Amino acid sequence: MTLEELVACDNAAQKMQTVTAAVEELLVAAQRQDRLTVGVYESAKLMNVDPDSVVLCLLAIDEEEEDDIALQIHFTLIQSFCCDNDINIMRVSGMQRLAQLLGEPAETQGTTEARDLHCLLVTVSRASALPRHARAPGPVFVNKVGLTGPVQLSVQPCLACPVGSGAGASSPRELF
Repeated sequence: MTLEELVACDNAAQKMQTVTAAVEELLVAAQRQDRLTVGVYESAKLMNVDPDSVVLCLLAIDEEEEDDIALQIHFTLIQSFCCDNDINIMRVSGMQRLAQLLGEPAETQGTTEARDLHCLLVTVSRASALPRHARAPGPVFVNKVGLTGPVQLSVQPCLACPVGSGAGASSPRELF
């Protein structure tokens, strides 16, 4: 490994720590301001009613849940809807850290009483919401950010989203 490669690895790790801290800060602030929707079904309901208020969709999953077919189907539908509606998508890992950030009681974590933290939507107020045409062109799909440590991050325009593009795909009217 050369010095340049070593420095580049250090810089990538520092950038990931910065991104992780920013995501954590965003989630805490959004929850405090009542601009956070938690849960797959709650998120789907909000996106059906008011997709223009959603600015970021976080899809959270840990390695042990990667084989959950139902959850993967929900994620695929949500990603498709987000791409069609120019909503930025971020995949995160570290469900336990996510529960801590959102103030979930430790005794409910991992039980049936725990809130569904697999999908989180960050919204803006209607007064401060920009119309879709005034926002940056197209959504951004962030592949994976680990909330417990540095993970490789890749940012792609939504045209490269694994579920298709907003331009050529048919627009679903509703989720679920």
